[in-house]
Amino acid sequence: MKRIPVPALLVTTALALAVSACSGGSDGAGDAKGGGREAPKTRISVNTTGATAEAGKPVVVTLAEGERLQQVSVTDSKGGRLDGKVAADGKSWTSSRKATPGTAYAVEARDTAGGSAKAEFSTAAPEKVNKLTLAPGKNTTVGIAQPLSIVFDHPVKNKAEVEKHLKVTTSNDTEGSWGWMQDWSGKDRVDWRPKEYWKSGTKVTLDAALSGTDSGTGGWFVRDYTTTFSIGRNQLVKVDLDTHRLRLLRDGQVVQDVPMSAGTPGGEKASWRGKTVLMSKEGTINMRSETVGLGDAYDKMVDYSMRLTWSGMYAHAAPWNAAYFGSANKSSGCIGMSDANARSVYDAVQVGDPFEITGSDAKGTQALNNGYGEWNLSWSEWQARSALR
Repeated sequence: MKRIPVPALLVTTALALAVSACSGGSDGAGDAKGGGREAPKTRISVNTTGATAEAGKPVVVTLAEGERLQQVSVTDSKGGRLDGKVAADGKSWTSSRKATPGTAYAVEARDTAGGSAKAEFSTAAPEKVNKLTLAPGKNTTVGIAQPLSIVFDHPVKNKAEVEKHLKVTTSNDTEGSWGWMQDWSGKDRVDWRPKEYWKSGTKVTLDAALSGTDSGTGGWFVRDYTTTFSIGRNQLVKVDLDTHRLRLLRDGQVVQDVPMSAGTPGGEKASWRGKTVLMSKEGTINMRSETVGLGDAYDKMVDYSMRLTWSGMYAHAAPWNAAYFGSANKSSGCIGMSDANARSVYDAVQVGDPFEITGSDAKGTQALNNGYGEWNLSWSEWQARSALR
């Protein structure tokens, strides 16, 4: 009667994978080196799914016959590795990460009796891949109000699942929370904001272990992301629309106090109030009124431009408005200063510095997604925007 080998090792994703290949330990007779000892008789079999294994599930290796699993290695074709752990009973091993779509994997397993086996499988290619953009940039130094912001290329339906894989660590255990919104561009966005402004000197790291995670209709993530940044000087800018003054405070002390003129009250030209964040220092740029819905009122090259919102509110030099500095709000929405004062402020501020704008001459509070408006929410309101609450 023909003897049929008994399978001893099964490789599966979370939904049982089903192809097999066999490999055994040395089964020859003793030789001079072995001193006549018989080699281990453990036989190991590896089952795989071939070229279309299901992605997004952990890889599970199960010992069907043999003593105990000693070591399991699962590597991909790019040199990456799925780490994992052998169960207490030594009969199975499960990867701590999920298999990524469109990836070829090699499995190597060894048991305590000396038996070993190898197998290969590939996951099906994704129909759509989702990617993301991170802010602030890697290894940058930013101000005390800068959130960690992620904008996704495609919609994220599985927000809770994605958020589970976003880990923020800080050098001083800063308390913070993720909050979801629709970005000004219309894309899905999630920001991590501290409970209070950052402490100067804090080191921040994001590990977005997203490879193998399905975002929903927006597709799969096929790589991990990481970024690090540091918090710079403890400073903020206070803008008072009623007194027409801009003050820069560093470590709680006023280091600059300059006259300014903000947006004309009573209509669309008024400035926004609230806690906003300096998004970028853009130098000399062309500002045209039609880009912000104000017709053909102006078309100017503007110096020392500091962006505060996506909708076009800046702090900048406005020498044409000199008659109103310190006395009236007569701009088209921006915070204007003399060339000298604008240059001084521009040189001193950092991207990520808060601009706290107060006063009655405003058209309302800056929207959450119009730049970084999260500081206008209470801590409990911000926490409620997490998908895990």
